[in-house]
Parts: sequence; structure tokens; C-alpha cells
Amino acid sequence: MKRKILKKSCSFVSAVFVMGVFVQQVSAKTPTDTLVMAWNLDPISTFDPAQLNDRYGIEVVNNICDNLVVSATDDAAKMVPSLAKSWDVLSDDQSTVITFHLRDGLKFNDGRLANANDLVWGMKRVVKLKLSNAATFNEYGITEQNVDEAFQAPDDKTVVMKFDKPYPAELILSNISTNRTAALLDRETLMKNEQDGDMGNRYLASHSACVGPYQLESWRPGEALLLRASSNYWGEAPKLKKIVIRHVAEPGTQRLLLEKHDIDVARNLMPEDLSDLQATTDIKVEKVLAPSMIIWGFNTTNPIFANEKVRLAMRYLIDYEGLGKTLLKDVGIPRASFIPLGNLGALDEKEGQPFKLDLQKAKELLTEAGYPDGFEANIFAGASPYPFALPIAQSLQDNAKKVGVHFKIERFVGTQLFSKFYARGFDTIFFGWNNGSADPHTMASRLIYNPDNRFEAKNTGYASWCHGYFDKSMNQKVKDALFEKDPQKRVQMYADLQREFMQKGPYAFIYQTYVSVAMTPDVKKWVWNSAPRIFYSAIEK
Repeated sequence: MKRKILKKSCSFVSAVFVMGVFVQQVSAKTPTDTLVMAWNLDPISTFDPAQLNDRYGIEVVNNICDNLVVSATDDAAKMVPSLAKSWDVLSDDQSTVITFHLRDGLKFNDGRLANANDLVWGMKRVVKLKLSNAATFNEYGITEQNVDEAFQAPDDKTVVMKFDKPYPAELILSNISTNRTAALLDRETLMKNEQDGDMGNRYLASHSACVGPYQLESWRPGEALLLRASSNYWGEAPKLKKIVIRHVAEPGTQRLLLEKHDIDVARNLMPEDLSDLQATTDIKVEKVLAPSMIIWGFNTTNPIFANEKVRLAMRYLIDYEGLGKTLLKDVGIPRASFIPLGNLGALDEKEGQPFKLDLQKAKELLTEAGYPDGFEANIFAGASPYPFALPIAQSLQDNAKKVGVHFKIERFVGTQLFSKFYARGFDTIFFGWNNGSADPHTMASRLIYNPDNRFEAKNTGYASWCHGYFDKSMNQKVKDALFEKDPQKRVQMYADLQREFMQKGPYAFIYQTYVSVAMTPDVKKWVWNSAPRIFYSAIEK
């Protein structure tokens, strides 16, 4: 076993050498100007801000593409200047207009000046490509038909965004930051590499082309990723010249590499590894409760799961208490509400998880739904990027058998799992959803609201669409809560929405996650907020 680990380490060193980062020997410390992380990179399929959905690709793009605004390093709910040095908001009962004033000295990596026209082109591109992140603007009334009027650059330093309803400006700012849809893309490079009208989408599957602190220098799926500090960055130069992320799928291998100091940071260690390393080595561990939920979803285009009573019965197959004391200890907090703890309007820990394992109740509901003898269905799950989905699925499978429901568990790696998710190609599925905004609308707008449930609409940015879930009355309740101006009444509306959705929605929320990282003492400063957003450029060794 040890020989296999060493062979893998040697392979990594060789790969990193080819990518331009020289490590003299397997046991040597990592270079002082380079952060080396081990992470399971299976889910990454693109670096295109118009298409990103997985948190792995999102993290990388957050560090290579600056946005108009960004969440503060010490407060994920606070938006601070980035590409825009300031902005003005004009709002009345009919509309909202946000005018951004760009800072001086914005340049692409080769030194060419970047301006407001480039940025506006990039935002229009998000809408016109109709990929998953088009929903970021579609849900605020921006469509292919009106985008040219909605997004404008009156001069090289000004970007204007016009919305035809009084949407809260703070929510819009948070969403364009969270979804990276106001990045300053290199239009010239992308159009040179355009294929069949894709505006550079295929090029961005393996390259970056935007203004930011780092550039994507090399991406080898299944091996490693290399970022290099930008040559003409407008802001403070990154503390470290290079970021190397090695694809290491197995937590045990990550641990061994970390203990040997062959890497600086391990991203996918198991709770028992983290506890042991803290107790017996010099390894440091940092942890944050993220606004991220792990969810068991039900495809309502399947007649079985179109039945609300069947979906409710599934909730009573979950041993929340048992999972919380065992598998989820130090991993997350059992939670059945769609709004994470820490967000505006979230039900408290007790009310946000009212269910318990109750096989008799599940059986009664199945009988009422017309399935007294149960049924057969699948559970799709993947160790990547959700390592605890498989053991939870096995627990559900065991409990379900006792009420006549027979689940077949099918295992997928990240990209395969997402392909099934976006195509509605499952009966039930484990997936994760993160609220990068502290406002509950960001969750409600994608998990509950569904603008168009037709299959040909391909609204893959909406988890609701991916599950075939459409409820006109719930759509209206999401809209009403969004536009409610009384803060206390708005909080109450979200409380009511949580209680109702727990009973009738197309998901059983399982738990809210902790995000943990383990690092060697060589990492002197690790910078992240509770989103969690990690700021590579501020990390120090």
C-alpha cells in the first residue's frame, strides 16, 4: 500500500514539473511561492462563468475572474467594490437602475486595456448563450429580447443595469457576485476561439479569459490544475505566484500527502482524519458552517414522485437523529428546511428539522398514496462531490425495504451525476445546493420557483426544473416574498414558505454542511468567509 502511495506522489511531482512548478524530491516541502492543494476535481467541466454550477469550478473561477462586486473577506453578506469602485442605485415602485463606475487600470493579462463595453458584452453573453447561469438574469426579467436595452455602457468607465421591477439592489449585487455573471471577459480572445456561435464556450472548458488575480495556465482533467499570478492585475499582487491543485480523489491519499508535507492543503479529509491529525500532528484545521445543503431530490416527472404523499413518506425514512450522532458528526447539522442557518428568515435548528424516523407513518402515507405494497426506484449518488451521500443512501435503502420500497443505488462520479441531474434522468438523486447570498430568495428562486417547466425549456439553472417541479401558487409566494418591503413581514413569509415546502416540496433536505480544510504550518494565513469563498490571492505561506 505504501509503495502505491509513493508512486502516486512521484506521478504528481512529475505532473507538476511538466506544468512548470519544480519540486526537487517527493519528501521536500512545497515551494515557498506556491500553494499546493489536494482536492477531488472530478466535478469540474468548465471555467465559463455563463455555465458554472459546481462549487469546485466556481471556486477556481472566483479566483481568476473578478466581478463588478465581491463578498467581503470577513462578511459574506456584505458586497464590496471589485471591478467597480462604486455604484449608484435609482429605484422606485416600477424599476431599479444600478450604475457602476469602473476603476482605472483594468487590463487583460497581455496588457490590453479592458473597458465597460467588454464587461457589458460578457453579461449579455450570459443571457444569449442560454446556459445555466442565464437564470441569474432571467429571474430578474432580463431576457434575450431585452438584454441590449437592459445592459449598457454609455462610456468606457460606466456600466448600467436596468430592471423593469423594483428588485432589491442588494439582492442583485449579491447574485451577480455569487454567480460570477458580471466578470470582465476578454471578448477578443473568446471570439477568436468561437466555434459554431458558442462565443468561446468550448474554449473556456480548458482556458480562462478574464481580468483577475490569477490566470489558468494549465488544466489536465484527472491530474492537476495550475494557476499563475496575472501579469497586469489592477489590484494588489497575489501573495503567492502559483496555485497548484492536484486531483486526489481518495481522502486517505490526501492525508498521507499532507502528513509528508508534499501538499500544503487537503480539502476532502474525513472527520476522523481531521480529529486525529489535530491531536497527533502539527496539521491545522479550519472549519466553517456553510450555507450549503445536501438534498435528496425526487423527480416529479415520474408518476410515483409526482404524488405529494409519496414524497412526504420519504421524509419519514430518514433517521435524522441517528445520522446526526454518527455519520454527520463534525460533517454537518441535520436540517430539513431549504433556508440554511445563518440566512435571513431561517427557522431555528429545532423547527427547521421537525422530522424523525417513523416507518409506520411512512407506510400510512404510502397506502394513502396508492402504494400499499411499495414500489421500485433508483437513488443516484456519488462519492464525488458528496462523499456522505452513499452511506446515507444505504441507510435510506435499508429503511425503505421495511415499508416495501426497493431502491437501487447507482453510483456516479461528479460530471456523470450532474449530467443525469440536468437531463431529469433519475428517479431520486443526491445533490448539493449552496446559497452564496445571505438572502433567502436566492434559494427560493432556484429550488422552488420554476419559470417554465417544459422539457425543451432546459432551465438547468433551476433545481426545481431539474426535478420537474412546478407549482403556480408556490411561484407566486416566492415572488410575493421577494417584493415585500416590510422586513418583519418578509421574514414571516419565508418562515411560512419553509414550513409548507417541507411538507410538499420535491426534496428531502438532509443536512447543512461544515466545510473543513487541513493545512500544514507552512500556511500562515488562510482567507475565506462563510459563503464559503476562498481568496487565493490573500493566502500566505
